[in-house]
Amino acid sequence: MSAPERIPPRSVTTVDPAAAVLLAQGELTVRGRIREASNAALYCTVTHEGREAACVYKPVAGERPLWDFPDGTLAGREVAAYEVSEAAGWGLVPPTVLRDGPYGEGMCQLWIETAPGAELLALVDGEEPEPGWKAIGLAEAGEGRTALLVHADDERLRRLAVFDAVINNADRKGGHLLPTEDGRLYGIDHGVAFNAEDKLRTLLWGWAGEPLTREALDVLETVRGALTATGALTAALTPLITPAEIDATRARVERLLTTGVHPLPGTDWPAIPWPPV
Repeated sequence: MSAPERIPPRSVTTVDPAAAVLLAQGELTVRGRIREASNAALYCTVTHEGREAACVYKPVAGERPLWDFPDGTLAGREVAAYEVSEAAGWGLVPPTVLRDGPYGEGMCQLWIETAPGAELLALVDGEEPEPGWKAIGLAEAGEGRTALLVHADDERLRRLAVFDAVINNADRKGGHLLPTEDGRLYGIDHGVAFNAEDKLRTLLWGWAGEPLTREALDVLETVRGALTATGALTAALTPLITPAEIDATRARVERLLTTGVHPLPGTDWPAIPWPPV
């Protein structure tokens, strides 16, 4: 018997139907636990009809209850984020499905290998960022020293900033940014998103208050159309998040289109997640 065809993550795009079929129908084999995760996250391989890929499986049974996210599941919100990413056409979230697994129903997401040395965040001296960087804020740099936390002025990050504003991402940390060797950038860990109350917490505040790009406005128009009562995105989100959360997502899209600018940090909650990475 020949070995299964292994699928390199960078060769599988979000529009490749084989990736979704593989994740949804393949046989999951647990290879280990991702110990730095706050909830149960298992590194697995998935095989189906001679194809194989690495993936992350997060069973619902391993989720810790969150007082401010009492409805639904982390797994459901992770899949909902993928559905929004696909509706936007930006492909910012790796292929993600909800399926049964060795420990019950959970989220299954394609594993992404990152490119070494791709700098998206930095701590720098001074009060202003260098060209090509955007300021986030001051941060402790050790030994009583503070430094300016900055992120790259990168169009891929800017798309993620818009995406996070749509899904109301409450936890966009540096470790959730996965640049790949082929130049793509993925965002992961969207289990605390879609709350009906404003909870946007992110490192990507560099464009706060600036006008949205024409591309972003066009994408938001597309998402608005898909979020109508009979829209395809509404149908995809209905089994994953609550009606109130879907309504709030519509309202956030409308607000972005009406204001035409990147949102400003809120004042009623910490705007930057901690730890930032």
